[in-house]
Amino acid sequence: MSMSTGTRGETVPTVPPANPAVDTADVTALLERGRTLSTPVLRAAVDRLAPPMDTVAAYHFGWIDAQGQPSHGDSGKAVRPALALLSAEAAGRAPEVGVPGAVAVELVHNFSLLHDDLMDGDEQRRHRDTVWKVHGPAQAILVGDALFALANEILLELGTVDAGRATRRLTTATRKLIDGQAQDISYEHRERVTVEECLEMEGNKTGALLACAVSIGAVLGGADDRTADTLEAYGYHLGLAFQAVDDLLGIWGDPESTGKQTWSDLRQRKKSLPVVAALAAGGPASRRLGELLSADAKSNDFDSFSEEEFAMRAALIEEAGGREWTSQEARRQHAVAIEALDGVDMPERVRAQLVALADFVVVRKR
Repeated sequence: MSMSTGTRGETVPTVPPANPAVDTADVTALLERGRTLSTPVLRAAVDRLAPPMDTVAAYHFGWIDAQGQPSHGDSGKAVRPALALLSAEAAGRAPEVGVPGAVAVELVHNFSLLHDDLMDGDEQRRHRDTVWKVHGPAQAILVGDALFALANEILLELGTVDAGRATRRLTTATRKLIDGQAQDISYEHRERVTVEECLEMEGNKTGALLACAVSIGAVLGGADDRTADTLEAYGYHLGLAFQAVDDLLGIWGDPESTGKQTWSDLRQRKKSLPVVAALAAGGPASRRLGELLSADAKSNDFDSFSEEEFAMRAALIEEAGGREWTSQEARRQHAVAIEALDGVDMPERVRAQLVALADFVVVRKR
């Protein structure tokens, strides 16, 4: 983070620009490299699963359609694999060293998506019906469990001390991810959640796995724990920035871009950052929002609410300042993530690419 001198001579952080310059071509190339190097190994891992789990997993990843025919469906942005490969390079190793880590993290990420979609009742992901909707809840649970087991297999099969270190970091991140999901669900049934509680939940649910992604390649390459921990700090705060933007998209995102319904987080009664910040703000809009959400929690016909009802809640969140606060928080977490990179001696090219990926996360369409 850059610094400037305040009016009384003290050093204060400079607020990063609302829209950092992003080299789109460079970021696209990084994401594509992560996808290209990790997908063959990912497919081979999925092929180990017993039928019909192999087919269900292939559908989830977008490799086949609901009828089992080859497909080129959206398999996600591949941010985590890209980070894992850059992680290896940050430790002075070839990107290929990070491939097992990239695949393991991607398997855990998709394990969480399969379970989250079922728990949240989401019927759409990446513009297609979710696994539980097509193949049933039991298959969504089983395939998710299987992907988590595969993630550990992929790493432990390397048979090295560093692979054991990487597995330990992955399992810790997975446990935190599950903690975050449990917190997220419990918050849906509470009338009030503090901003601090929400940030802790999102740090677990999103930050922990991104932190693991950006350290796991370095660990596989033999980096010491100090280097790995510093890279994790970048990934953790990047995860909070990523989730803040996701929270904005969860209310105001274009369904054509997000692949989800309008007002998706409001429909699920999620206590996301814009909601929590709006409730904490005080003022007429904040109080009115609190009254509506309190009544919603006691309502039996929430699912029959009109689009206008959800639009009114979104407008109150914005009027109370929840949208702007969350946008600012995304930029703040982005700045903290970039600052963490100064603690690792890495090639300047790799640092620039990590910065570009962080910029990409913060300026995603919202």
